[in-house]
This record gives sequence, structure tokens and C-alpha cells, in this order.
Amino acid sequence: MRLWSKNQEKIFFDKSVNFASHKQLFYKTDDGRYVAYWPKGYSGSKSTLQGRNSLIGKFTEDWVCNLLNHILEDTDLHVVQQAQIPSIGISHRSPADIVLSDVDRKILMPEDVKLIFEVKMSIVWNWEYDADTAHIREIGDYRTHQGRPSFTRSDSILKAIGKCIDIRVSNVKASKIPLIVLGNAPLSNGFCKKADFLKSAGIIQGFWSINPFPLNHGNTRKRSHNDGFIRMDNINELNITLNQLFKQDLNFFSGMENPKKLGQLIEMANWENNYENKGLKFLNLLKGS
Repeated sequence: MRLWSKNQEKIFFDKSVNFASHKQLFYKTDDGRYVAYWPKGYSGSKSTLQGRNSLIGKFTEDWVCNLLNHILEDTDLHVVQQAQIPSIGISHRSPADIVLSDVDRKILMPEDVKLIFEVKMSIVWNWEYDADTAHIREIGDYRTHQGRPSFTRSDSILKAIGKCIDIRVSNVKASKIPLIVLGNAPLSNGFCKKADFLKSAGIIQGFWSINPFPLNHGNTRKRSHNDGFIRMDNINELNITLNQLFKQDLNFFSGMENPKKLGQLIEMANWENNYENKGLKFLNLLKGS
């Protein structure tokens, strides 16, 4: 199995036209063409599609689940889609897109959860549908159309950040769960700095693109300065990065205290007999302060 490519998008459209009208999947230009995105330079009348976002959202989540099941087939971890973790604010109204868990069930306890993925993938290339022949062909990468796919959409990024922050501050039980936002397009310069800050602050452990070649010609950003954004180039790289994340035994901590109180907590933690116990003691003191 390979990472995301234009072939996956072709499969999406080929499957979707079997149960959805092409008018639900494509925009119609003034000259009668059916396209996935308005081409660059197009200035004619425009309409709004109803339903395509939910279709591609379901397709990409299912695809990511299959990808993760393939990677983790020799482990004891389970890939759970649309999971609920009520004690950290993830309910049936706003479930987690995909969770890696020790147990295979929809409703989970925080201690069952090894990783939470928020999936923000979409159609990246532009496509044209021939209504006479029902043929679908690719007509350009994201530089050739007016759409903003995946990580190039600021509202999509901000929504993902908001959900991750909500999880982080919901309960101390969320402090050991890594949060990853998955996409299939590059992150902009401005959001790369934000992704690095969110990673260094421990709120989100990374924005990962699983589309190695989002352009037909040329290359895109591989990673941000502090790895808040990473473009995965193959399954092996994704697998290695996942395993590195699992081994880190991360603990999120936050707070606002004056220097005197922080000094007191550090002094109390320093009474422990090794670095690991000192760190755990300080985290527990900070959570209780």
C-alpha cells in the first residue's frame, strides 16, 4: 500500500459517481465543463457544491484507517474510527476521527488511547468530468485551480487547532495522549511557524502530510524548522515516525505561576532520587498547584 496520490482521488471520483450525481461532485463552468475546482483565471458565474465535502471526508478517513491497519498489522494496536472518549471531552457529537487504541471499541478510556488523529484531507488536484462519456481526467495540480485543499485552508487548520486545544484542556487524563493532524497538502509559511510553536508547547505533536508528491512538477516543503510540519514520503517513514512518537512517553504540562512558586515546586521535586522521578514529581506538583 502506498501513501496518498492523484490515483486515490481518481478512485474517489470513479466510486462516487456510482451513487452521487456528477452535479454534486463537480462545478459547472459557463462553457459547460464539469470541474472539481474553478480553474485559475476563471471569472464566470460560480455555484456552491452540496455534499462533496462529507463524501471526501468519509473516503479519506476510511483510506487512512486502511493505511494504518496495514502499518500496524503486526502490533496489538487497534485502529478505531469515530471514537468517543467522554472523560476528555470527545463525545458522540464531536468524535475523534481516528484513534490508535489498546482495545477495539468505540467508547474508550484515556488510558486505552495511544494516539489521536484529526484528519484534514481533501481533493488536491483538479479533475474534469465528461458528461457524455462519464470519463474523469486530471487537469492540473493545486497551483492550477482556485481551491484551497487540506493544509492550505486556514479555516480547516484553525478548526483542527481548536479541537486539539479543547482536548488538551479538558482533563489532565489527556496529558499523555499525542495529537496528530493529518493532511495531504503542504502547510503555508505562516502556519509552519504556528505548527512549530504548537509542537514545542506540547499541544499538537505534528501536522503530517501523507502526500509525497502533491505537485505534477517540482517539489514542496519537506518539514518546518522544528518539525511541527512533516511531509511523509513513504510508508516506511510514516511507520518510523509513529514508532518514535510511541517511545517518547510524552507528558503535556501547562500553567501560569510566579517565579517564587515555581522555585518552590522545583525544590520539592529535586528531593527525588533520579531525573525521571524528579520530572514526574514536578509534573504532579504543577498539576496540583
